[in-house]
Amino acid sequence: MKKFVDFPYSNILVLGLAKSGTAAAETLLANDKKVIVNDMKANENDENVIYLKKMGAAVIVGSHPISILDGIELIVKNPGIPYENVIVAEASKLGIPIITEIELAFHLTNRPIIGITGSNGKTTTTTLVTKMLKESKRPVQVAGNIGIVATETVHSLKENEVLVLELSSFQLQGIRKFKPTTAILLNIFEAHLDYHKTIDNYKQAKFNIFKNQTKEDYLVYNADDQAITEEVKQAISKLVPFSVKTRMETGAWADSDYIYFEDEKVIARQDIVLVGEHNLENILAAIAAAKLNGATSLGIRNVLTTFSGVEHRLQFVKKVNGRLFYNDSKATNILATQKALGAFTKPTILLAGGLDRGNEFTELLPFLRNVKAMVVFGQTASKLKQLGMDAGIQTIIESEDVRSAVDSAYSISRVEDVILLSPACASWDQYRTFEERGDMFVQAVHKLK
Repeated sequence: MKKFVDFPYSNILVLGLAKSGTAAAETLLANDKKVIVNDMKANENDENVIYLKKMGAAVIVGSHPISILDGIELIVKNPGIPYENVIVAEASKLGIPIITEIELAFHLTNRPIIGITGSNGKTTTTTLVTKMLKESKRPVQVAGNIGIVATETVHSLKENEVLVLELSSFQLQGIRKFKPTTAILLNIFEAHLDYHKTIDNYKQAKFNIFKNQTKEDYLVYNADDQAITEEVKQAISKLVPFSVKTRMETGAWADSDYIYFEDEKVIARQDIVLVGEHNLENILAAIAAAKLNGATSLGIRNVLTTFSGVEHRLQFVKKVNGRLFYNDSKATNILATQKALGAFTKPTILLAGGLDRGNEFTELLPFLRNVKAMVVFGQTASKLKQLGMDAGIQTIIESEDVRSAVDSAYSISRVEDVILLSPACASWDQYRTFEERGDMFVQAVHKLK
């Protein structure tokens, strides 16, 4: 197991188990640190609790006793735990540094890191960059918010490998020295205000991705996003813009026919199989970062002519008797569904619904032009039905769940229709995760005759 570089802490509290907390505690213990692990929801019989105790950690479950902060020099916090948590709030008062697990990963490797953040498109861009490097024979591993723990991944990084990290605002809020050698800043939209409280707090967490960069590092940024273009003026790293509107002398850009990196014509737009105008931004950002890290134009083209999307994000599932099925279960907010609807010009049947967070969904109205029918489900079914009626959509079906929604949509569809699952809502009213919801959709599609 790799050892820390420039990490002067001895007594450390890991707050929250799950995958990242367990990996963080394991790494700290292997580096001869004194570790306390605290998790409110875990119990003494959990496999990870037993394992970490055997490794030498003190593990406290079921409560958050303030006394565990005695002698603590650093807290490694699970990204999902809010800063209002009683332990976190008290630690802040005491001046105890609070980091997230990606900070640990940074102190375990000196390999190049490509860090990717933004309100939308992180997973697609992360996947594109990783595939482009692989197709170019550039050794690479991927981790972070994409579902793979960075602290685990760095231990297997070889000397010639690049680490690609998808980074959430929750992770980036908890950094001190972390910096990617190449940062990608995709876009900024209002999101996660239940966690960050204000849009300024949210933006600052995202902008942390470049705050520690040096003049030797690269910052790939969206030149079409005004909030980003203003903020990156403070960066001291090398700026590499991308734009879908303007020619970029030092970055990635597109006209109506081709995609370019600087003055090189990389690929014809008609050859790209990934649908959606919004994905053009993701593609440009990925090309720029991949090029800066050794990707070839051939490798990039091989990816863009075959990659049709990540699972649950505008994922093409299957063509059934001329109907095109797309799984966009990861669209857990209105903005994501707007982008999904904007990706299609063919008649579309929209499957939507889920957890009710108080939204009225009126922001979707201008995007329903091609929607010929809706199938709605979950807690927001009645709100979305009203939305469809306001839009003048004649056919609106209320369904019990995603599985029955597929059958209903297919029964009213015609050849060349797009049948799109893009819920605009979180899944937690009926499903544990958006992945579970999307998997049910895919299974139902494959069962159609």
